[in-house]
Amino acid sequence: MIMDLKADNKEEAIKEMADLEVKTGIVNNEDEFIKSIWARENESTTGIGGGIAMPHARNKYINKARVLFAKSKKGIDYNSLDGQPVHLFFMITAPDGADNTHLQALAKLSGLLVNPDLVEALKKAETPEDVIKLFEDAEDKKDAEDKAAEEKRKAAANKPADNSKPLIVGVTACINGIAHTYMAEEALIKAGEKRGIEVRIETNGSEGVKHELTPDEIKRAKGVIIASDKKVDMPRFDGKPLTNHPVVDGINKPDELIDAIMDGDASVYHASSADKEESSAKSSGGGVWHSIYQNLMNGISHMLPFVIGGGILMAISFIVENYMAGGAKNPAFIFLNSAGNLAFAFMVPVLSAYIAESIGDLPALMPGFVGGYMASIVNGTNGLTVNVQAHSVSPAGFLGGLASGFIAGYLMIGLKKLFAKLPKSVEGMKPMLLYPILGLLLIAAIMYYIINPIFSTINLALTHFLNSMGTGNLAILTTILAGMMAIDMGGPFNKAAYVFASGAFANDPKSATAAVMMAAVMVGGMIPPFATAIGTTFFKNKFTEEERRAGVSNWVLGFSFITEGAIPFAAGDPGHVIPSCVIGSAVGGLLVGLWHIQVPAPHGGLWVSPLANHILLYFLATIIGSIVAGVILGFWKKPVKD
Repeated sequence: MIMDLKADNKEEAIKEMADLEVKTGIVNNEDEFIKSIWARENESTTGIGGGIAMPHARNKYINKARVLFAKSKKGIDYNSLDGQPVHLFFMITAPDGADNTHLQALAKLSGLLVNPDLVEALKKAETPEDVIKLFEDAEDKKDAEDKAAEEKRKAAANKPADNSKPLIVGVTACINGIAHTYMAEEALIKAGEKRGIEVRIETNGSEGVKHELTPDEIKRAKGVIIASDKKVDMPRFDGKPLTNHPVVDGINKPDELIDAIMDGDASVYHASSADKEESSAKSSGGGVWHSIYQNLMNGISHMLPFVIGGGILMAISFIVENYMAGGAKNPAFIFLNSAGNLAFAFMVPVLSAYIAESIGDLPALMPGFVGGYMASIVNGTNGLTVNVQAHSVSPAGFLGGLASGFIAGYLMIGLKKLFAKLPKSVEGMKPMLLYPILGLLLIAAIMYYIINPIFSTINLALTHFLNSMGTGNLAILTTILAGMMAIDMGGPFNKAAYVFASGAFANDPKSATAAVMMAAVMVGGMIPPFATAIGTTFFKNKFTEEERRAGVSNWVLGFSFITEGAIPFAAGDPGHVIPSCVIGSAVGGLLVGLWHIQVPAPHGGLWVSPLANHILLYFLATIIGSIVAGVILGFWKKPVKD
């Protein structure tokens, strides 16, 4: 315990707690441990509101599972969900390979800390003994309540339903499945109890699904509350009033969510209707777009290894072709180029398949894969012996693959809805016969007659447009792409820029324009970590000791095109770091476009500089952009003491 935390800000608080973890033998590498804590903070703050923060980590730099308690009398700005200062800290640690004891502790802590009386008593506690006594009493009381609630659940399951009391069901889940999941559950249940409403919550945490909702509970429920930041099993709620929100709303706005159900404001959810699903998600603040983004990222994350591996091998093969004896007949060229092409041949099918799988689950995988394959071939190429694209003169390519993935996914949702009322005696036919045959038939017809003719024309026009761009227009495009790489450093803007460039590169790996675009996004992605490394090296008084240590590693991260190295700096001071990096990245992208720097590889940073057509200019564009960003950041930031 730290009964009087001396820290004045979030960075100092994490450092002070980490110091004690090392001193007591809990942590064996303080720098790496702090990085892991910040990595979790950058996903979403662990300042859960009500003056409480629960930073946590599980990795090889931790020796023992432990909860560290710290109390700040003055309060610390921790970027909490409610914007209020944090007074109580619970740092939870666990070593790699440990059991889930720390998750159970965190879940129990989350449930206990919903009680405002306990929180206020902890803020007033003067000694470690006071803290222990408060928790022992609260835990005993909570265990008794949980036992009574579990017995009540079992009793309810074994007797006829009591329809005299309204029932609301729900699901809570956060990305990591730890604190927020259980706090949202507790808050919703307590809010229901105050109003005479029975609330039953299914938690989807790190320990798996608990208190899974039964079909009878869902059928009897007046409505459904989803408080989740990750994918939830939704089809079972078909036909029920449903409100869909981030998990933090379950913690901070439980009464509002219950009101939405009880007052009839929640829209009816329909699993097979995209337009009605959008209607039911309006209250989630862009839930439909968030769902589309999640599905798209599922496809892209599975596709990227094929792009990176295949692209770099193909780029190396071009060097062999140009600089080694034998040219295109050189065995090394033939081997490398063939291996790269094989990986590229799977790129669009994999993208399409995993977008479809994210939407329609496993039955949608095969139709998505076939649709993506049809989008990537033309007139019997890529090993096909039949002409599946007689209507087109160019592959539908990356854009066609995107379309086929979403179409295959929603086709499968439609088929599931269509066959939902089949007799149970033929239930086994659906996944083994009906879904594969009809899914394949429909996606093949749609791709053959609609998608390929349309998207092959679009793809051909886009490729022609990019390849015919003059220096001025190309420089504008590369400036925008590089700047986008620094806006959110791995988020939607960054991914959109990278996907656009890699898609153009995938459509035509030998295109000079596509290679320039790839160079621009790589330069734009390398500059933020380089800029923070420059700032921490030459403007030391503007950064904390912890930031200066992190800045050293950003030299290597920048060299390797790992933009995420700048995220802790951007999270700590977004108003200064992000604009500085965007300006520097845009400058680097502008130089790439003006100098026509080409990098025929989709990843690798400066490690793949030998593949560039102008190696020195590639280095120079990165250096100039990094210096611009680093100098702006260094002069703009205020000294640490201020």
